[in-house]
Amino acid sequence: MNAPLNHPLPLLDLDVLRTFVAIAETGSFTTAANAVFRTPSAVSMQIKKLEDILGRSVFARDARSVTLTTDGEMLLGYARRLLSINREVVSKFIIPDIVGVVRLGSPDDYGERVLPHVLKRFAQSHPSIAVDVTIDQSSNLRRRMDDRALDITLLTNSYKTSALGAEVLLTEPIVWAGAKGGCAHLREPLPVSLWEEGCAWRAGALEALGRAGRNYRIAYMSAHTAGQRAAIMSDLAVAPLPKSFLGNDMVELCPKDGMPDIGTYNLAMVVAPDASAPVKAVADHIRATFELFRETGKF
Repeated sequence: MNAPLNHPLPLLDLDVLRTFVAIAETGSFTTAANAVFRTPSAVSMQIKKLEDILGRSVFARDARSVTLTTDGEMLLGYARRLLSINREVVSKFIIPDIVGVVRLGSPDDYGERVLPHVLKRFAQSHPSIAVDVTIDQSSNLRRRMDDRALDITLLTNSYKTSALGAEVLLTEPIVWAGAKGGCAHLREPLPVSLWEEGCAWRAGALEALGRAGRNYRIAYMSAHTAGQRAAIMSDLAVAPLPKSFLGNDMVELCPKDGMPDIGTYNLAMVVAPDASAPVKAVADHIRATFELFRETGKF
């Protein structure tokens, strides 16, 4: 029920809103409970309390999934804003005001998919730190680090190799991606879309094709993830991608489809040995982002 106009409106608990946002983002009460360090039953009680206060249902539940209701979608925007304001206010008093510029390098794939989320959240908690981003191939980023042109860089490495001094953030399978309902994988020679020389995914894919004795031709080559996706979705070619990069319009092609296993790759981070406080703050934020991904599967 709506509160009578002559009574003060109730205050929403930020901890409850944090739980609400976690459920909305993960689509699971159990996963959200782990993220906010509560039991699933405690999380359920929090949401019941929230729905009682608002007099509306915020989630539609069935045996397999949890989705936002129309009211829940409206609340999500407000909840994120309230939590953002809370972080900003608290950080002004608790977190030292670190000021500086951090030069961050990233391969194109993670620059497109992950960095927007990382930088948005980092700017909310550290508004006085500017992050300058360079997008390039891992081999070039490694040289920039050696030349001290970058403070931090992300690198993709083959499962067989790792960059000196690199901290592995994620190990993930590389799979063959094809268009849903496509037939590119049935053609001879196999049309393949690849990145330029120096890409860990390219090296693993070509090695796998060589071991399997599969004839192939490079039908499409691009240094950018968007170009690879275009080649896949138009069914011009198949391409090696990290498994988490597969979209709803793509399928994973397996040995039963005539495609050999590629293996895994590492995403690693290299931080300058003489890192300043701003650089350490960015590195810690990146670590936290990938810890969350390993737990929830979402950035």
